[in-house]
This record gives sequence, C-alpha cells and structure tokens, in this order.
Amino acid sequence: MESWKGYQHGVNLGGWLSQCDYSKDRFDHFIQEEDIKTIASWKTDHVRVPVDYNLVEDEQGNYLEEGFAYIEKAIGWCRTYGLNMVLDLHKTYGYSFDVGEKQTGFFSEEAYQERFYRLWEQFARRFGENCDMLAFELLNEVTDASVSPIWNRIADTCIRRIRAIAPTIPILVGGYWNNSIDALHDLVLPQDENIIYNFHCYDPGLFTHQGAYWVAGMDPAFRFSIRQPLSVMQEIGKHSPWPQRPDEYEGLRMDAPLDASYFKHRMAKAVKIAEERNVRLYCGEYGAINLADPEDTVQWYRAIHEAFEEYGIARAAWSYKEMDFGLVDDHMKAVLPQIIELL
Repeated sequence: MESWKGYQHGVNLGGWLSQCDYSKDRFDHFIQEEDIKTIASWKTDHVRVPVDYNLVEDEQGNYLEEGFAYIEKAIGWCRTYGLNMVLDLHKTYGYSFDVGEKQTGFFSEEAYQERFYRLWEQFARRFGENCDMLAFELLNEVTDASVSPIWNRIADTCIRRIRAIAPTIPILVGGYWNNSIDALHDLVLPQDENIIYNFHCYDPGLFTHQGAYWVAGMDPAFRFSIRQPLSVMQEIGKHSPWPQRPDEYEGLRMDAPLDASYFKHRMAKAVKIAEERNVRLYCGEYGAINLADPEDTVQWYRAIHEAFEEYGIARAAWSYKEMDFGLVDDHMKAVLPQIIELL
C-alpha cells in the first residue's frame, strides 16, 4: 500500500473552529501562532483543522468573510512552519455527528446537499491553490449505516464539483459508524489518485472512552487499565456500552495485555481494501480520554504507533488541547515527551 506522504504524523486542532461557543474570543485565542510553532517542533508534518459550517455561513447560507479569514490564517501559519494541513468540515448544515447539535435533514433534503456542495466550491475557490500543502476532508463521521448509499452519492457529486475548480487537491472520504474501519468497504470507489480513504480509531473503546459523559450508558466512574490481559478486556467489554466486534480478538493471545498485534489485526482489513482499490489510508482521529491513566495512555500510543508504522498509515492524534483528550493539558505533562515520539 502506498503511504500518503506529508501527512504521516499529525495533530488535530479540535475545539478551535469547531465544537465551541463560536465566540470571537475563542477563535482569536484558543489556537495561536505559537501553538503551530510548538506542533512543528514535535517533528510532525501536518495538522487537521476541524471547522463547522457556522464558522463561515449564517443560518440563511450567507458567507461570513471573518470565518474564512481564520482558515486563511491557519493555512498561513502552517506554511510558515512547514506543516501541511487537512481542512475538515466537522459539521454541515443539516448534519452533525453529535446528536446534541440537533442538526437534521442533510441526507433527505436536496437543498441542504446543494448548500454543502456550494460550500465546498467556496473552499476550493478560496484555498484550492494551496494543493501543495492542503487537503480537503468532506465531512466528519457519518453515523448511520442506512445512509451509506446516499452518502456515497453525495460524496461522489461533491468530489466532481470540487475537481472542476481544484483538480488535484487531495480529498478525504470516510464511511459510516463514525468513520469506522468496518465501513471502508462500502465507500464509493475512488475517482482518481488523489482520493484518500479516512477512518478513525478509538479502539478499544472501553479504554479510550472510559468514563466518557457523552457515551450513552457509560458510568462516569468507570475506569479500565490496558495492562490487564485481553481476556479481562473481553469479559468486561461484554457489559460495556461500547460494543465489541465479533472478530475483535481473533488470533490474539488472550493471556497478554494489549499491544501492537491488536491494532495490526484491526487495521489489516483497511490495508487490504486500500491495496485492492489502490487508495491511500488516513486515520483522522485517534487518542485516549484524559481520564485514562497517563502511563496506560503511553502504552496505548506505543501499540497503535507500531501498527501505523508497519502499514505506513497516515494519521492525526486527537487532540492538541482540551476536548477531553488534550495532549498538552496538565494531566499529560509527565508523559508528553514520550507521546510526542509516538505521534
């Protein structure tokens, strides 16, 4: 499988232009130039920048120049410090992966889909000339498998409309179940050599999302250590709100703790699909919640890093600061130097 050069080691800037209060204070201060300089000093090669539609559109669909200016600023900072950038549309009008946003209608309303296409045409006109260091990610985390055929049609149409303006810019497409590896096989075939298949990896969920307040049925007091044998993980997982897959532990040593073999097994199916379709792979999000033991988090990063390296999968860790996963937050200070080496 061919690796996606220039996007091998990245960090998300979650919570800056997306999933926030959309205040000028947030946009001006949450991420600043010094943060980009810091990330570049980690020997990373890119950042993923989530943005929500309401950064750049009002409710009527009128464009907000001040919103586009923040994206332009991010691109400029990345150029200054030698980083590439993924522009990720985290929320579009009528759809958000977060049901709490109460965004509905995107997969049934053609008017909402047309608005989505026009926004991507705007991005292409304004930023497409940066194709040497910028990639477009169409939409973050489609959740429902039932909309897969509709999403394939929307993605295919959107790519064609972007291509009329920016013919060579890399475009990332992810599947349902929140960009699950298990959904990659249902993605539309790549139109050209500049399409990248995108997935997210928060496995095993009972570790990476232990105590997560937003996971339905999760006990906020639940804690789990990956230093335990996989057999213990499997048993506890039977009673966890994070579902286990039928093949999750297939061929693995159940008397040993989680290591790289777990992730190699998990990602092998993605690599097979990529090789069959001659497409590159990108893991747009991976990370562990700040409630996890920091030393456990290092072990988790070490295991997934080894799998990424063996397969040559590009990736971006979630997330630089705050968002319940912050790499530079206080709880990670003691282990941050180790994590940096494993990005």
